[in-house]
Amino acid sequence: MYYSTETEIMIEAQELVVTSSILNRDVTCTLLKPQADAVTEPLNLLLLNDGQEVSALGLIDTLEQLYNRNSIKPVLIAAIHANDDRLQEYGVAGKPDFKKRGSKASLYTQFVIKELMPFIKKETGLEEFESTAFAGFSLGGLSAFDIAWNNPQVFDKVGTFSGSFWWRGKDLGKGYTNDDRIMHSVVRNTATKPELQFWLQTGTKDETADRNNNGIIDSIDDTIDIIKELLAKGYERGDIQYLEMLNGTHDTATWGKAMPKFLCWAFGR
Repeated sequence: MYYSTETEIMIEAQELVVTSSILNRDVTCTLLKPQADAVTEPLNLLLLNDGQEVSALGLIDTLEQLYNRNSIKPVLIAAIHANDDRLQEYGVAGKPDFKKRGSKASLYTQFVIKELMPFIKKETGLEEFESTAFAGFSLGGLSAFDIAWNNPQVFDKVGTFSGSFWWRGKDLGKGYTNDDRIMHSVVRNTATKPELQFWLQTGTKDETADRNNNGIIDSIDDTIDIIKELLAKGYERGDIQYLEMLNGTHDTATWGKAMPKFLCWAFGR
């Protein structure tokens, strides 16, 4: 028996503030975990970008349903709240886009690795987790992918919900080609093959833009092309899970519906 079945599993939510010298701001984190007396196994860890959306995602209800069906292993979620600097802190480290957004992505990476992870371990009294994943939505998904990609010694898995893989170094009207997509180039040009597994989601109504007029929206094209880059890098099909949601839109309603599938992929029994 993994959980006590006498009572329903409840989620304990705790809001904590990390004073970051790297980002020069206070960062709010919402910690979600199953009630202490229900856990008889090692905890897994999930970092989640845009943690201010926990309520809109219906995350607590989703977790309680999955626990009470015994569908997932115990997981501590650290939901990191973004602030007004989101467009600068999220992105690809060291590679701002053509509008110079993502200028603080390297600092955000340092915050996650050097400040947040030690803070979580200190707060929980846990030095090790059974597995560690990082996930995010839209630009937060790109950020999670980039941070996990560059820190495979910390993370085992990464999840992107409608990831902003369009992130590019050149404007569309200034000679843009697919080679200007920043994350694709990072994957292609990384000398090593990080030990990671990948979960990627798109919705067929994520957007209407179709740069190359092939009848497929850019969100899907860019995500499929990331998968192609990963396969070319030598990853197996089993390392990559792709979910395309019919009529899925670019919002928390769709991502909340996709969340159980991600959690069961990352931490399922």
